[in-house]
Amino acid sequence: MTAVVDDNGDLPTAAYAAALACLPGVGPAWLAEVIVAHGPRQAWELVATGQLRQPARVRAGQKRAGWSDVARYRDVGRLWAECVRSGIGVTWPSVAGYPAVLASGPAPAGVLFWAGDAAMLDGRPAVAVVGTRRCTPEGAEVAYRLGHDLSEAGVRVVSGLALGIDGAAHAGALAANRGSATRDAAAADAFSPGSTVGVAASGVDVVYPRRHVGLWRQVVRTGVVISETPPGLPAQAWRFPARNRIIAGLAQMVVVVECHASGGSWHTVDAALRRGIEVGAVPGSVHSSASVGTNTLLHEGATPVRGAQDVLDALGVFNSTPRGSHTREAHKTVGARRETGGTGAPVQAAQLRMLPDDPLCALEAKVLAAVGWQPRCLEEIIERSGLPVTAVVMSLEQLEQRGTITGEAGWWSRKSS
Repeated sequence: MTAVVDDNGDLPTAAYAAALACLPGVGPAWLAEVIVAHGPRQAWELVATGQLRQPARVRAGQKRAGWSDVARYRDVGRLWAECVRSGIGVTWPSVAGYPAVLASGPAPAGVLFWAGDAAMLDGRPAVAVVGTRRCTPEGAEVAYRLGHDLSEAGVRVVSGLALGIDGAAHAGALAANRGSATRDAAAADAFSPGSTVGVAASGVDVVYPRRHVGLWRQVVRTGVVISETPPGLPAQAWRFPARNRIIAGLAQMVVVVECHASGGSWHTVDAALRRGIEVGAVPGSVHSSASVGTNTLLHEGATPVRGAQDVLDALGVFNSTPRGSHTREAHKTVGARRETGGTGAPVQAAQLRMLPDDPLCALEAKVLAAVGWQPRCLEEIIERSGLPVTAVVMSLEQLEQRGTITGEAGWWSRKSS
């Protein structure tokens, strides 16, 4: 992270980029254009002297705030100090860390704030896995498996950190990344999970939804969270369609797992199609309202996605690391150790921490008790355990890799020994 001031006692250029993004009514396209033309520092000076005026339209009867007045009272140094204190980075078109794919095409992105590892934004194939918040247990399981297997194959998983499909996809990618930490150096050279990128509608320091605070922290620790929204600001309804265009812009393919006849996933699909990005969809039951959108997409020509291999084939990724032994060994080891982020700090919420004297973590033990000694479907296990869908899916996979349970055709059974 850049220091609060540089060697000459001046604020870094990033401080002025952050200040420009905080102007009332500013749009990303204007930001991108002005910053490329003048640079952040000069652009801020032009705003402060009234030479760059607010281009946004103002509703009838609404007073238009003068940008020069706002700039005059804006403490850029204090704003930047808060970014530094919170570990928030800033990037913009034409500088390192800014995803080149977002600088062009329809609706280019302006200033981006990030928390985590900005190197995650470029350099690998990326796939967006998106869908409804009101997903089915089966949909959550599919999203988790897609996130896991794509990340295991070295593909970066992009999603929106929301409840439902988004959260399950992130969780799967994180599980693959955690598993890689247990391999030796030789294996790591040949196997490098792609981890995950979260695109937020709120500021990167404002967790939304609050139920995903543990997931959010894990994404920051092993991946990156980015947003056009300045730090400290909450998610607002109008920011979600804008967020979804960033998700689409970062990906080489958008995969919709479940979506209803209307919803935010359609904004992501529309943004992908405008950019010429391939759209895939997971088939679902014709009796499920959560599959109306995906089945419609398939009817209209979207690429059918039955699993990660269909996505890899569509991307032309043929040399991905084979699944199987790596995954099994990783999950065996993960279950026996305490998860840390390399500094000794827990990477999950308290209920997900590993118990030091037990080969099963507390979460796995609870899921195993919910399975009991007779075959049960995922929905029943979720109901009996009282745990979130994503947590149950993660634990079932780990238990199966240990050989404690078996899963077949949507039913899970405990082994006799």
